[in-house]
Amino acid sequence: MDTIAFIGLGIMGSRMAANLQNAGYQLVIHNRTKDKGQNLLDKGAKWADDANKAVKGRNIVISMLSTPEVVSDLAVGANGFLSDIKAGAIWVNCSTINPSLSRELKMRAAEKEISYVDAPVAGTKGPAEKGELLFLVGAEPEDLSRVRPLLEVMGRKILHLGESAQGSDMKMLINLLLGQSMLAFAEALVLGKEMGLPGKTLFDVLLNTPVAAPYLSLVRPKFESGDYEANFPLQWLQKDLQLVSNTAYEQGVAMPSLNLAKEVYALAKQSGYAEKDFSSIYDYLHNKKTSL
Repeated sequence: MDTIAFIGLGIMGSRMAANLQNAGYQLVIHNRTKDKGQNLLDKGAKWADDANKAVKGRNIVISMLSTPEVVSDLAVGANGFLSDIKAGAIWVNCSTINPSLSRELKMRAAEKEISYVDAPVAGTKGPAEKGELLFLVGAEPEDLSRVRPLLEVMGRKILHLGESAQGSDMKMLINLLLGQSMLAFAEALVLGKEMGLPGKTLFDVLLNTPVAAPYLSLVRPKFESGDYEANFPLQWLQKDLQLVSNTAYEQGVAMPSLNLAKEVYALAKQSGYAEKDFSSIYDYLHNKKTSL
């Protein structure tokens, strides 16, 4: 088996890397903070002090980073790691980034004879830990074939959506629906409780109607307990909605309801909810007693 360079060990990346390690793959890892990789190191992964050292000489590089800015800076900024990936290697970028950046990265990689696989994921901490993520892949078929065994270790399903960046295209649409459906449900709960309907009744009825997104049932325990430990931090959803807004602007598409939702999440982020689960938007609205 090839030794894989894995860059980015946050909530998602650390669990994805652990699944690869448990499947027998050798890893060279890098993260901004070393402690996030300690469990992997304890089981035999090698540490690289920077991303450039991690990728050097590797046939396969996987990145799972927090923002487009981090991806751009680390990969193609001054002394970016792309310069140290060898020709003929393949880079699988699982980070959620705007499609225009993904297309640029594909071009920059091709200039160095490096294959680029655009592979953002749908799923949160639980699916990442269980190896049940959905991969949204934009890549040449032969490049996907090279890394499919790795993706199958980390995910339950791989959707090949077309050429590079079309995975990121689809991720924008999924995040658009995710953010708005959660906000609409949270507002319905706030209004329902203000009208005197019991919480249990609200959940039992609303979650069993055709208009409720299936994933909302999975976060019911968070609403009921008030424990908003992050499976998907609110700050990252707000970032993702900003990416959707940027992409819509690039495409010349007006998205008024998206932009309103994005700003509601931004207000919650500024009010101390940044690192809580994005479902805590309900708690924010409930405390405000306002349906925005």
